[in-house]
Amino acid sequence: MASLKALRLRINSVKSTRKITQAMKMVAAAKLRRAQSQAEAARPYSERMARMLGALGAAVTGSPDAPKLLVGTGAEKTYLLVVVTAERGLCGAFNTNVARFARNRARELEAAGKTVKLLSVGRKGAAFLKRELASRIIGEVSFAGQKRIGFDDAAGVATMITTMLDDGDFDVCELVYNRFANVISQVPTAQRLIPAPLPEMAIEAASGPQALYEYEPAEEQILAALLPQNLAIQVYRSLLESAAGEQGSRMNAMDNATRNAGEMIKKLTLNYNRTRQANITRELIEIISGAEAV
Repeated sequence: MASLKALRLRINSVKSTRKITQAMKMVAAAKLRRAQSQAEAARPYSERMARMLGALGAAVTGSPDAPKLLVGTGAEKTYLLVVVTAERGLCGAFNTNVARFARNRARELEAAGKTVKLLSVGRKGAAFLKRELASRIIGEVSFAGQKRIGFDDAAGVATMITTMLDDGDFDVCELVYNRFANVISQVPTAQRLIPAPLPEMAIEAASGPQALYEYEPAEEQILAALLPQNLAIQVYRSLLESAAGEQGSRMNAMDNATRNAGEMIKKLTLNYNRTRQANITRELIEIISGAEAV
Protein backbone atom coordinates (compact mmCIF):
# COMPACT_ATOMS: atom_id res chain seq x y z
CA MET A 1 0.00 0.00 0.00
CA ALA A 2 1.32 3.44 -0.94
CA SER A 3 2.26 5.81 1.85
CA LEU A 4 0.27 8.96 2.61
CA LYS A 5 3.12 11.14 1.35
CA ALA A 6 3.27 9.29 -1.97
CA LEU A 7 -0.50 9.59 -2.39
CA ARG A 8 -0.41 13.34 -1.62
CA LEU A 9 2.34 13.85 -4.20
CA ARG A 10 0.39 11.85 -6.78
CA ILE A 11 -2.81 13.84 -6.16
CA ASN A 12 -0.95 17.16 -6.47
CA SER A 13 0.72 15.96 -9.66
CA VAL A 14 -2.59 14.97 -11.26
CA LYS A 15 -4.14 18.29 -10.21
CA SER A 16 -1.30 20.14 -11.93
CA THR A 17 -1.82 18.06 -15.06
CA ARG A 18 -5.54 18.83 -15.00
CA LYS A 19 -4.80 22.57 -14.90
CA ILE A 20 -2.61 22.19 -17.99
CA THR A 21 -5.18 20.18 -19.94
CA GLN A 22 -7.92 22.67 -19.02
CA ALA A 23 -5.77 25.54 -20.29
CA MET A 24 -4.94 23.67 -23.51
CA LYS A 25 -8.62 22.94 -24.07
CA MET A 26 -9.51 26.63 -23.73
CA VAL A 27 -6.70 27.67 -26.09
CA ALA A 28 -7.75 25.07 -28.67
CA ALA A 29 -11.39 26.21 -28.44
CA ALA A 30 -10.35 29.82 -29.07
CA LYS A 31 -8.18 28.85 -32.05
CA LEU A 32 -10.86 26.52 -33.41
CA ARG A 33 -13.36 29.31 -34.01
CA ARG A 34 -10.97 31.20 -36.25
CA ALA A 35 -9.66 28.10 -38.03
CA GLN A 36 -13.17 26.78 -38.67
CA SER A 37 -14.37 30.07 -40.15
CA GLN A 38 -11.32 30.20 -42.45
CA ALA A 39 -11.79 26.62 -43.62
CA GLU A 40 -15.49 27.09 -44.33
CA ALA A 41 -14.86 30.38 -46.14
CA ALA A 42 -12.27 28.75 -48.44
CA ARG A 43 -14.50 25.88 -49.57
CA PRO A 44 -16.83 27.60 -52.08
CA TYR A 45 -14.03 29.29 -54.01
CA SER A 46 -11.77 26.23 -54.15
CA GLU A 47 -14.64 23.90 -55.14
CA ARG A 48 -15.82 26.24 -57.87
CA MET A 49 -12.28 26.65 -59.16
CA ALA A 50 -11.79 22.87 -59.27
CA ARG A 51 -15.08 22.36 -61.16
CA MET A 52 -14.25 25.05 -63.68
CA LEU A 53 -10.81 23.61 -64.41
CA GLY A 54 -12.27 20.12 -64.59
CA ALA A 55 -14.72 21.26 -67.25
CA LEU A 56 -11.90 23.00 -69.10
CA GLY A 57 -9.81 19.85 -68.89
CA ALA A 58 -12.60 17.84 -70.51
CA ALA A 59 -12.72 20.34 -73.37
CA VAL A 60 -8.99 20.10 -74.13
CA THR A 61 -8.56 16.37 -73.50
CA GLY A 62 -6.45 14.88 -76.27
CA SER A 63 -4.89 18.16 -77.28
CA PRO A 64 -1.07 17.89 -77.54
CA ASP A 65 -0.68 21.47 -76.30
CA ALA A 66 -2.76 21.01 -73.14
CA PRO A 67 -0.84 22.04 -69.97
CA LYS A 68 0.42 19.22 -67.77
CA LEU A 69 -1.12 20.84 -64.69
CA LEU A 70 -4.50 20.39 -66.35
CA VAL A 71 -4.32 17.01 -68.09
CA GLY A 72 -1.23 15.42 -66.55
CA THR A 73 1.39 13.48 -68.48
CA GLY A 74 -1.05 11.07 -70.08
CA ALA A 75 0.26 8.16 -68.02
CA GLU A 76 -0.68 6.77 -64.61
CA LYS A 77 2.45 4.89 -63.59
CA THR A 78 3.83 7.07 -60.80
CA TYR A 79 1.69 8.61 -58.08
CA LEU A 80 2.70 11.45 -55.77
CA LEU A 81 0.79 11.56 -52.49
CA VAL A 82 0.99 14.90 -50.68
CA VAL A 83 0.18 14.04 -47.05
CA VAL A 84 -0.91 16.95 -44.84
CA THR A 85 -0.69 16.51 -41.07
CA ALA A 86 -0.14 18.68 -38.01
CA GLU A 87 3.14 19.95 -36.63
CA ARG A 88 2.29 19.07 -33.02
CA GLY A 89 0.73 16.19 -31.17
CA LEU A 90 -1.64 16.03 -28.18
CA CYS A 91 -4.63 16.03 -30.55
CA GLY A 92 -5.93 12.50 -30.21
CA ALA A 93 -5.87 10.27 -33.29
CA PHE A 94 -5.89 13.21 -35.71
CA ASN A 95 -2.42 12.63 -37.17
CA THR A 96 -2.56 8.86 -36.91
CA ASN A 97 -5.81 8.61 -38.88
CA VAL A 98 -4.64 10.59 -41.90
CA ALA A 99 -1.20 8.94 -41.88
CA ARG A 100 -2.78 5.48 -41.83
CA PHE A 101 -5.13 6.54 -44.61
CA ALA A 102 -2.13 7.62 -46.70
CA ARG A 103 -0.29 4.39 -45.91
CA ASN A 104 -3.28 2.29 -46.97
CA ARG A 105 -3.68 4.35 -50.15
CA ALA A 106 0.00 3.85 -50.98
CA ARG A 107 -0.25 0.11 -50.45
CA GLU A 108 -3.41 -0.03 -52.57
CA LEU A 109 -1.65 1.74 -55.46
CA GLU A 110 1.44 -0.46 -55.16
CA ALA A 111 -0.74 -3.55 -55.19
CA ALA A 112 -2.12 -2.29 -58.52
CA GLY A 113 1.43 -2.05 -59.91
CA LYS A 114 1.92 1.70 -59.45
CA THR A 115 4.99 3.50 -58.16
CA VAL A 116 4.26 5.66 -55.12
CA LYS A 117 6.16 8.71 -53.91
CA LEU A 118 5.33 10.73 -50.80
CA LEU A 119 5.63 14.42 -50.00
CA SER A 120 5.01 15.03 -46.31
CA VAL A 121 3.63 18.38 -45.12
CA GLY A 122 3.84 18.41 -41.32
CA ARG A 123 6.27 16.82 -38.88
CA LYS A 124 3.87 14.27 -37.40
CA GLY A 125 3.02 12.73 -40.75
CA ALA A 126 6.67 12.43 -41.68
CA ALA A 127 7.48 10.70 -38.37
CA PHE A 128 4.69 8.15 -38.91
CA LEU A 129 5.40 7.44 -42.59
CA LYS A 130 9.13 7.02 -42.02
CA ARG A 131 8.46 3.94 -39.92
CA GLU A 132 6.99 1.98 -42.83
CA LEU A 133 7.36 3.97 -46.05
CA ALA A 134 10.67 5.77 -45.59
CA SER A 135 11.95 4.77 -49.02
CA ARG A 136 8.96 6.43 -50.73
CA ILE A 137 9.40 9.85 -49.09
CA ILE A 138 11.00 12.30 -51.54
CA GLY A 139 10.40 15.52 -49.64
CA GLU A 140 9.35 17.01 -46.32
CA VAL A 141 7.80 20.39 -45.56
CA SER A 142 7.45 21.73 -42.03
CA PHE A 143 5.82 24.92 -40.76
CA ALA A 144 6.96 24.41 -37.18
CA GLY A 145 7.42 27.67 -35.34
CA GLN A 146 4.97 29.60 -37.50
CA LYS A 147 2.00 31.04 -35.65
CA ARG A 148 -0.15 31.11 -38.76
CA ILE A 149 0.02 29.36 -42.12
CA GLY A 150 -0.64 31.72 -45.01
CA PHE A 151 -1.31 31.42 -48.71
CA ASP A 152 2.38 32.00 -49.48
CA ASP A 153 3.22 28.80 -47.59
CA ALA A 154 0.74 26.85 -49.69
CA ALA A 155 2.12 28.46 -52.83
CA GLY A 156 5.58 27.20 -51.86
CA VAL A 157 4.27 23.63 -51.62
CA ALA A 158 2.48 24.07 -54.95
CA THR A 159 5.74 25.25 -56.54
CA MET A 160 7.49 22.10 -55.32
CA ILE A 161 4.76 19.97 -56.90
CA THR A 162 4.98 21.88 -60.18
CA THR A 163 8.76 21.48 -60.28
CA MET A 164 8.47 17.72 -59.70
CA LEU A 165 5.91 17.49 -62.49
CA ASP A 166 8.16 19.38 -64.92
CA ASP A 167 11.04 17.09 -63.97
CA GLY A 168 8.91 14.02 -64.71
CA ASP A 169 8.96 12.72 -61.13
CA PHE A 170 5.30 11.67 -61.19
CA ASP A 171 2.25 11.30 -63.42
CA VAL A 172 -0.62 11.69 -60.96
CA CYS A 173 -0.76 13.80 -57.81
CA GLU A 174 -3.19 13.27 -54.95
CA LEU A 175 -3.65 15.40 -51.84
CA VAL A 176 -4.31 13.47 -48.61
CA TYR A 177 -5.59 15.44 -45.63
CA ASN A 178 -8.19 15.52 -42.85
CA ARG A 179 -11.33 17.29 -44.04
CA PHE A 180 -13.03 19.19 -41.24
CA ALA A 181 -16.60 17.90 -40.85
CA ASN A 182 -17.40 19.20 -37.37
CA VAL A 183 -15.76 19.63 -33.98
CA ILE A 184 -15.73 15.90 -33.22
CA SER A 185 -15.28 14.52 -36.73
CA GLN A 186 -12.43 14.85 -39.22
CA VAL A 187 -12.62 12.76 -42.40
CA PRO A 188 -9.40 11.52 -44.06
CA THR A 189 -9.73 12.49 -47.73
CA ALA A 190 -7.78 11.87 -50.94
CA GLN A 191 -8.25 14.62 -53.54
CA ARG A 192 -6.75 14.39 -57.01
CA LEU A 193 -4.85 17.49 -58.04
CA ILE A 194 -3.11 16.48 -61.27
CA PRO A 195 -4.65 15.79 -63.72
CA ALA A 196 -7.69 17.86 -62.83
CA PRO A 197 -10.60 15.53 -62.00
CA LEU A 198 -13.34 15.76 -64.60
CA PRO A 199 -16.88 16.45 -63.33
CA GLU A 200 -19.51 13.92 -64.39
CA MET A 201 -21.30 16.49 -66.53
CA ALA A 202 -18.03 17.33 -68.27
CA ILE A 203 -17.34 13.65 -68.98
CA GLU A 204 -20.77 13.23 -70.56
CA ALA A 205 -20.35 16.39 -72.57
CA ALA A 206 -16.94 15.27 -73.85
CA SER A 207 -18.58 12.46 -75.83
CA GLY A 208 -20.90 14.90 -77.61
CA PRO A 209 -20.59 18.28 -79.28
CA GLN A 210 -17.79 20.33 -77.74
CA ALA A 211 -18.24 23.89 -76.57
CA LEU A 212 -16.09 26.54 -78.17
CA TYR A 213 -14.12 28.60 -75.68
CA GLU A 214 -12.85 32.06 -76.50
CA TYR A 215 -10.05 33.46 -74.36
CA GLU A 216 -9.24 37.07 -73.65
CA PRO A 217 -6.30 37.56 -73.33
CA ALA A 218 -4.62 34.57 -74.96
CA GLU A 219 -5.34 31.05 -73.71
CA GLU A 220 -1.70 30.49 -72.74
CA GLN A 221 -1.63 33.60 -70.57
CA ILE A 222 -4.82 32.71 -68.73
CA LEU A 223 -3.87 29.11 -68.04
CA ALA A 224 -0.31 30.06 -67.09
CA ALA A 225 -1.71 32.21 -64.28
CA LEU A 226 -4.81 30.18 -63.41
CA LEU A 227 -3.41 26.65 -63.12
CA PRO A 228 -0.60 27.35 -60.59
CA GLN A 229 -3.02 29.52 -58.62
CA ASN A 230 -5.58 26.71 -58.49
CA LEU A 231 -2.93 24.26 -57.30
CA ALA A 232 -1.92 26.65 -54.51
CA ILE A 233 -5.59 27.23 -53.60
CA GLN A 234 -6.29 23.51 -53.25
CA VAL A 235 -3.19 23.05 -51.08
CA TYR A 236 -4.13 26.09 -49.00
CA ARG A 237 -7.62 24.74 -48.47
CA SER A 238 -6.22 21.42 -47.26
CA LEU A 239 -3.97 23.28 -44.80
CA LEU A 240 -6.95 25.25 -43.47
CA GLU A 241 -9.09 22.12 -43.18
CA SER A 242 -6.25 20.34 -41.39
CA ALA A 243 -5.70 23.27 -39.02
CA ALA A 244 -9.39 23.37 -38.08
CA GLY A 245 -9.51 19.62 -37.59
CA GLU A 246 -6.36 19.69 -35.47
CA GLN A 247 -7.81 22.25 -33.05
CA GLY A 248 -11.13 20.42 -32.84
CA SER A 249 -9.38 17.12 -32.16
CA ARG A 250 -7.06 18.73 -29.60
CA MET A 251 -9.99 20.36 -27.79
CA ASN A 252 -11.76 16.99 -27.51
CA ALA A 253 -8.58 15.21 -26.44
CA MET A 254 -7.85 17.76 -23.72
CA ASP A 255 -11.48 17.66 -22.55
CA ASN A 256 -11.25 13.88 -22.19
CA ALA A 257 -7.90 14.20 -20.41
CA THR A 258 -9.35 16.75 -17.99
CA ARG A 259 -12.28 14.46 -17.14
CA ASN A 260 -9.98 11.47 -16.71
CA ALA A 261 -7.75 13.50 -14.39
CA GLY A 262 -10.78 14.45 -12.31
CA GLU A 263 -11.81 10.82 -11.97
CA MET A 264 -8.27 9.84 -11.04
CA ILE A 265 -8.15 12.54 -8.37
CA LYS A 266 -11.37 11.18 -6.86
CA LYS A 267 -9.98 7.64 -6.75
CA LEU A 268 -6.66 8.77 -5.30
CA THR A 269 -8.43 10.92 -2.69
CA LEU A 270 -10.59 7.97 -1.68
CA ASN A 271 -7.52 5.76 -1.43
CA TYR A 272 -5.75 8.48 0.59
CA ASN A 273 -8.64 8.74 3.05
CA ARG A 274 -8.81 4.96 3.45
CA THR A 275 -5.08 4.73 4.05
CA ARG A 276 -5.21 7.59 6.55
CA GLN A 277 -8.10 5.96 8.38
CA ALA A 278 -6.26 2.65 8.46
CA ASN A 279 -3.19 4.34 9.93
CA ILE A 280 -5.28 6.07 12.61
CA THR A 281 -7.01 2.80 13.49
CA ARG A 282 -3.68 0.98 13.74
CA GLU A 283 -2.23 3.67 15.99
CA LEU A 284 -5.28 3.54 18.27
CA ILE A 285 -4.98 -0.22 18.51
CA GLU A 286 -1.31 0.10 19.41
CA ILE A 287 -2.08 2.70 22.11
CA ILE A 288 -4.89 0.58 23.63
CA SER A 289 -2.75 -2.57 23.50
CA GLY A 290 0.10 -0.75 25.21
CA ALA A 291 -2.20 0.61 27.93
CA GLU A 292 -3.63 -2.84 28.65
CA ALA A 293 -0.14 -4.33 28.81
CA VAL A 294 0.78 -1.82 31.54
